Amino acid sequence: MTTLSEKAYAKLNLSLDVLCRREDGFHDLKSVMQTVSLHDTVELTVGTGQPWKLICGREDIPCDERNIAWKAAKLYCDAIGKDPEGLTIRIEKNIPSGAGMGGGSADGAAVLRALNRYYGEPLSEAELANIGAKAGSDVPFCVWGGTVMCEGRGEIMRRLKNCPDCIIVGCKPEFSVSTPVLFKKIDSVQILKHPDNDAMEAAIEAGDIRAIAREIYNVFDPVVSEDHPEIGHIKEVCRRHGAWAAQMTGSGSVVFAVMPDMKSAEKAAQELKKAYPQVFITEPV
Repeated sequence: MTTLSEKAYAKLNLSLDVLCRREDGFHDLKSVMQTVSLHDTVELTVGTGQPWKLICGREDIPCDERNIAWKAAKLYCDAIGKDPEGLTIRIEKNIPSGAGMGGGSADGAAVLRALNRYYGEPLSEAELANIGAKAGSDVPFCVWGGTVMCEGRGEIMRRLKNCPDCIIVGCKPEFSVSTPVLFKKIDSVQILKHPDNDAMEAAIEAGDIRAIAREIYNVFDPVVSEDHPEIGHIKEVCRRHGAWAAQMTGSGSVVFAVMPDMKSAEKAAQELKKAYPQVFITEPV
Protein backbone atom coordinates (compact mmCIF):
# COMPACT_ATOMS: atom_id res chain seq x y z
CA MET A 1 0.00 0.00 0.00
CA THR A 2 1.06 3.59 -0.67
CA THR A 3 -0.44 6.70 0.95
CA LEU A 4 -0.30 10.11 -0.72
CA SER A 5 -1.42 13.50 0.61
CA GLU A 6 -2.49 16.51 -1.45
CA LYS A 7 -3.78 19.96 -0.56
CA ALA A 8 -7.08 20.94 -2.18
CA TYR A 9 -7.18 24.73 -2.43
CA ALA A 10 -10.44 26.70 -2.38
CA LYS A 11 -11.33 29.14 -5.15
CA LEU A 12 -12.80 32.61 -5.30
CA ASN A 13 -14.40 34.33 -8.28
CA LEU A 14 -12.79 37.76 -8.58
CA SER A 15 -15.27 38.35 -11.39
CA LEU A 16 -18.19 36.28 -12.63
CA ASP A 17 -20.41 36.99 -15.62
CA VAL A 18 -23.22 34.90 -17.12
CA LEU A 19 -23.20 35.39 -20.89
CA CYS A 20 -25.92 33.20 -22.38
CA ARG A 21 -27.85 29.96 -22.07
CA ARG A 22 -26.50 27.20 -24.29
CA GLU A 23 -28.37 24.67 -26.38
CA ASP A 24 -27.31 21.92 -23.93
CA GLY A 25 -29.12 23.77 -21.11
CA PHE A 26 -25.96 25.02 -19.42
CA HIS A 27 -24.72 28.63 -19.44
CA ASP A 28 -21.61 30.22 -20.89
CA LEU A 29 -19.69 32.04 -18.18
CA LYS A 30 -16.67 34.30 -18.04
CA SER A 31 -14.83 34.53 -14.76
CA VAL A 32 -11.45 35.37 -13.29
CA MET A 33 -10.86 32.63 -10.71
CA GLN A 34 -8.27 32.61 -7.95
CA THR A 35 -7.10 29.84 -5.62
CA VAL A 36 -6.61 30.81 -1.99
CA SER A 37 -4.71 29.26 0.90
CA LEU A 38 -7.83 27.85 2.63
CA HIS A 39 -7.73 24.16 1.76
CA ASP A 40 -8.96 20.66 2.40
CA THR A 41 -6.43 17.86 2.83
CA VAL A 42 -6.99 14.80 0.65
CA GLU A 43 -5.22 11.54 1.49
CA LEU A 44 -5.22 8.56 -0.87
CA THR A 45 -4.20 5.03 0.07
CA VAL A 46 -3.60 2.99 -3.09
CA GLY A 47 -3.44 -0.80 -3.21
CA THR A 48 -5.59 -1.57 -0.17
CA GLY A 49 -6.90 -4.80 -1.67
CA GLN A 50 -10.36 -3.72 -0.48
CA PRO A 51 -13.40 -2.16 -2.21
CA TRP A 52 -13.11 1.58 -2.81
CA LYS A 53 -13.90 3.68 0.23
CA LEU A 54 -14.26 7.42 0.86
CA ILE A 55 -14.04 8.76 4.40
CA CYS A 56 -15.05 12.27 5.45
CA GLY A 57 -16.13 13.51 8.85
CA ARG A 58 -18.82 15.86 7.56
CA GLU A 59 -22.37 14.54 7.41
CA ASP A 60 -23.27 16.78 4.46
CA ILE A 61 -20.57 15.24 2.24
CA PRO A 62 -21.48 12.08 0.26
CA CYS A 63 -19.03 9.24 0.83
CA ASP A 64 -19.72 7.22 -2.31
CA GLU A 65 -19.60 7.52 -6.09
CA ARG A 66 -21.59 10.79 -5.90
CA ASN A 67 -18.54 12.55 -4.46
CA ILE A 68 -16.48 14.46 -7.06
CA ALA A 69 -13.27 13.04 -5.58
CA TRP A 70 -14.56 9.48 -6.18
CA LYS A 71 -15.68 10.41 -9.71
CA ALA A 72 -12.27 11.92 -10.47
CA ALA A 73 -10.45 8.81 -9.26
CA LYS A 74 -12.63 6.55 -11.41
CA LEU A 75 -12.19 8.78 -14.47
CA TYR A 76 -8.43 8.89 -14.00
CA CYS A 77 -8.03 5.12 -13.63
CA ASP A 78 -10.24 4.53 -16.67
CA ALA A 79 -8.25 7.07 -18.70
CA ILE A 80 -4.88 5.41 -18.09
CA GLY A 81 -6.22 1.85 -17.93
CA LYS A 82 -4.97 1.13 -14.41
CA ASP A 83 -6.59 -0.75 -11.54
CA PRO A 84 -5.36 0.65 -8.19
CA GLU A 85 -6.30 -2.68 -6.57
CA GLY A 86 -8.22 -0.98 -3.81
CA LEU A 87 -8.44 2.72 -2.99
CA THR A 88 -9.31 4.69 0.14
CA ILE A 89 -9.86 8.45 -0.08
CA ARG A 90 -9.84 10.46 3.16
CA ILE A 91 -10.93 14.09 3.05
CA GLU A 92 -10.28 16.52 5.88
CA LYS A 93 -12.69 19.36 5.13
CA ASN A 94 -11.91 22.99 5.88
CA ILE A 95 -13.60 24.58 2.87
CA PRO A 96 -17.26 25.38 3.65
CA SER A 97 -19.86 23.37 1.73
CA GLY A 98 -22.48 25.08 -0.41
CA ALA A 99 -20.25 28.12 -0.39
CA GLY A 100 -19.27 28.90 -3.99
CA MET A 101 -15.65 28.08 -3.16
CA GLY A 102 -15.36 24.88 -5.20
CA GLY A 103 -14.69 22.57 -2.25
CA GLY A 104 -15.81 19.40 -3.99
CA SER A 105 -14.03 20.37 -7.20
CA ALA A 106 -10.83 21.13 -5.28
CA ASP A 107 -10.96 17.65 -3.74
CA GLY A 108 -11.47 16.09 -7.17
CA ALA A 109 -8.50 18.00 -8.59
CA ALA A 110 -6.34 16.93 -5.64
CA VAL A 111 -7.21 13.29 -6.33
CA LEU A 112 -6.20 13.68 -9.98
CA ARG A 113 -2.86 15.26 -9.08
CA ALA A 114 -2.12 12.64 -6.42
CA LEU A 115 -2.95 9.66 -8.65
CA ASN A 116 -0.97 11.15 -11.51
CA ARG A 117 2.04 11.47 -9.21
CA TYR A 118 1.61 7.90 -7.98
CA TYR A 119 1.62 6.53 -11.53
CA GLY A 120 4.70 8.53 -12.59
CA GLU A 121 2.90 11.54 -14.11
CA PRO A 122 1.83 9.96 -17.41
CA LEU A 123 -0.69 12.77 -18.05
CA SER A 124 -0.03 16.46 -18.56
CA GLU A 125 -1.78 19.19 -16.58
CA ALA A 126 -3.99 19.88 -19.63
CA GLU A 127 -4.96 16.20 -19.86
CA LEU A 128 -5.79 16.13 -16.14
CA ALA A 129 -7.98 19.21 -16.63
CA ASN A 130 -9.81 17.51 -19.51
CA ILE A 131 -10.51 14.49 -17.33
CA GLY A 132 -11.59 16.77 -14.49
CA ALA A 133 -14.17 18.51 -16.68
CA LYS A 134 -16.11 15.24 -16.75
CA ALA A 135 -16.28 15.22 -12.94
CA GLY A 136 -17.31 18.85 -12.40
CA SER A 137 -17.25 22.26 -14.09
CA ASP A 138 -14.74 23.82 -11.65
CA VAL A 139 -12.36 20.84 -11.53
CA PRO A 140 -10.26 21.97 -14.54
CA PHE A 141 -9.52 25.30 -12.86
CA CYS A 142 -8.74 23.57 -9.56
CA VAL A 143 -6.24 21.35 -11.40
CA TRP A 144 -4.47 24.48 -12.67
CA GLY A 145 -4.83 26.78 -9.65
CA GLY A 146 -3.46 30.31 -9.49
CA THR A 147 -5.09 33.20 -11.36
CA VAL A 148 -7.02 32.09 -14.45
CA MET A 149 -9.53 33.50 -16.92
CA CYS A 150 -12.19 30.80 -17.32
CA GLU A 151 -14.86 30.69 -20.04
CA GLY A 152 -17.49 28.30 -21.38
CA ARG A 153 -18.53 26.07 -18.48
CA GLY A 154 -15.09 26.66 -16.98
CA GLU A 155 -13.15 24.35 -19.29
CA ILE A 156 -11.72 27.13 -21.53
CA MET A 157 -8.86 28.54 -19.50
CA ARG A 158 -6.09 31.07 -19.90
CA ARG A 159 -3.50 31.62 -17.19
CA LEU A 160 -3.04 35.21 -16.04
CA LYS A 161 -0.25 36.86 -14.11
CA ASN A 162 -0.38 35.89 -10.43
CA CYS A 163 -2.66 37.99 -8.28
CA PRO A 164 -0.60 40.20 -5.95
CA ASP A 165 -0.45 39.37 -2.25
CA CYS A 166 -3.42 40.52 -0.21
CA ILE A 167 -5.42 39.63 2.89
CA ILE A 168 -8.93 38.25 2.42
CA VAL A 169 -11.68 37.69 4.96
CA GLY A 170 -14.35 35.14 4.08
CA CYS A 171 -17.66 34.51 5.81
CA LYS A 172 -20.34 31.92 5.11
CA PRO A 173 -23.85 32.74 6.32
CA GLU A 174 -26.04 29.89 7.51
CA PHE A 175 -27.83 29.40 4.18
CA SER A 176 -26.62 27.81 0.95
CA VAL A 177 -27.87 28.40 -2.58
CA SER A 178 -29.10 25.83 -5.11
CA THR A 179 -27.03 26.48 -8.22
CA PRO A 180 -29.71 25.19 -10.68
CA VAL A 181 -32.38 27.33 -8.99
CA LEU A 182 -30.09 30.37 -9.10
CA PHE A 183 -29.37 29.95 -12.83
CA LYS A 184 -33.11 29.63 -13.47
CA LYS A 185 -33.70 32.83 -11.55
CA ILE A 186 -31.00 34.80 -13.32
CA ASP A 187 -32.55 33.78 -16.64
CA SER A 188 -35.73 35.54 -15.54
CA VAL A 189 -34.18 38.88 -14.53
CA GLN A 190 -32.37 41.64 -16.35
CA ILE A 191 -28.69 41.78 -15.46
CA LEU A 192 -28.14 45.49 -14.85
CA LYS A 193 -24.38 45.33 -14.33
CA HIS A 194 -21.65 43.12 -15.71
CA PRO A 195 -18.05 42.82 -14.56
CA ASP A 196 -15.39 44.43 -16.74
CA ASN A 197 -13.15 41.41 -17.23
CA ASP A 198 -10.76 43.38 -19.47
CA ALA A 199 -10.23 45.95 -16.72
CA MET A 200 -9.78 43.16 -14.18
CA GLU A 201 -7.14 41.50 -16.34
CA ALA A 202 -5.32 44.83 -16.83
CA ALA A 203 -5.32 45.43 -13.06
CA ILE A 204 -3.91 41.95 -12.45
CA GLU A 205 -1.26 42.52 -15.10
CA ALA A 206 -0.29 45.76 -13.37
CA GLY A 207 -0.16 44.04 -9.98
CA ASP A 208 -2.43 46.75 -8.56
CA ILE A 209 -4.52 45.23 -5.76
CA ARG A 210 -6.56 48.39 -5.26
CA ALA A 211 -7.50 48.39 -8.96
CA ILE A 212 -8.30 44.67 -8.77
CA ALA A 213 -10.56 45.35 -5.80
CA ARG A 214 -12.43 48.03 -7.76
CA GLU A 215 -13.24 45.51 -10.51
CA ILE A 216 -14.46 42.67 -8.29
CA TYR A 217 -18.05 41.88 -9.28
CA ASN A 218 -20.35 38.84 -9.49
CA VAL A 219 -23.66 39.01 -11.37
CA PHE A 220 -25.16 36.48 -8.94
CA ASP A 221 -24.53 38.73 -5.94
CA PRO A 222 -27.56 41.06 -6.29
CA VAL A 223 -29.84 38.13 -7.19
CA VAL A 224 -28.94 36.27 -3.99
CA SER A 225 -28.81 39.43 -1.86
CA GLU A 226 -32.41 40.19 -2.81
CA ASP A 227 -33.56 37.12 -0.87
CA HIS A 228 -30.83 37.06 1.78
CA PRO A 229 -30.03 40.34 3.54
CA GLU A 230 -27.21 38.56 5.40
CA ILE A 231 -25.05 39.14 2.31
CA GLY A 232 -25.37 42.91 2.72
CA HIS A 233 -24.76 42.69 6.46
CA ILE A 234 -21.49 40.79 6.02
CA LYS A 235 -20.32 43.30 3.42
CA GLU A 236 -21.16 46.22 5.71
CA VAL A 237 -19.17 44.74 8.60
CA CYS A 238 -16.14 44.31 6.34
CA ARG A 239 -16.46 47.82 4.92
CA ARG A 240 -16.59 49.30 8.41
CA HIS A 241 -13.19 47.74 8.95
CA GLY A 242 -11.77 49.23 5.76
CA ALA A 243 -12.47 46.58 3.10
CA TRP A 244 -11.48 47.65 -0.41
CA ALA A 245 -14.07 45.28 -1.89
CA ALA A 246 -16.68 42.85 -0.60
CA GLN A 247 -18.59 40.45 -2.83
CA MET A 248 -20.18 37.02 -2.92
CA THR A 249 -18.19 34.29 -4.68
CA GLY A 250 -19.60 31.84 -7.22
CA SER A 251 -23.24 30.94 -6.69
CA GLY A 252 -22.79 31.67 -2.98
CA SER A 253 -23.11 31.93 -0.19
CA VAL A 254 -19.61 32.92 1.01
CA VAL A 255 -18.88 36.64 0.97
CA PHE A 256 -15.20 37.60 0.71
CA ALA A 257 -13.59 40.96 1.36
CA VAL A 258 -10.18 42.30 0.33
CA MET A 259 -8.75 43.99 3.41
CA PRO A 260 -5.99 46.62 3.64
CA ASP A 261 -3.96 44.71 6.26
CA MET A 262 -4.02 41.81 8.71
CA LYS A 263 -5.08 43.99 11.65
CA SER A 264 -8.21 45.14 9.81
CA ALA A 265 -8.91 41.58 8.67
CA GLU A 266 -8.69 40.24 12.22
CA LYS A 267 -11.04 42.91 13.54
CA ALA A 268 -13.59 42.21 10.79
CA ALA A 269 -13.33 38.47 11.37
CA GLN A 270 -13.76 38.90 15.11
CA GLU A 271 -16.96 40.88 14.64
CA LEU A 272 -18.35 38.49 12.03
CA LYS A 273 -17.75 35.48 14.30
CA LYS A 274 -20.29 36.89 16.74
CA ALA A 275 -23.04 36.08 14.23
CA TYR A 276 -21.52 33.54 11.83
CA PRO A 277 -19.48 30.47 12.87
CA GLN A 278 -17.75 29.95 9.52
CA VAL A 279 -15.29 32.85 9.18
CA PHE A 280 -11.73 32.61 7.88
CA ILE A 281 -8.75 34.72 6.82
CA THR A 282 -6.92 33.62 3.68
CA GLU A 283 -4.69 34.84 0.84
CA PRO A 284 -4.05 34.10 -2.86
CA VAL A 285 -1.87 31.12 -3.77
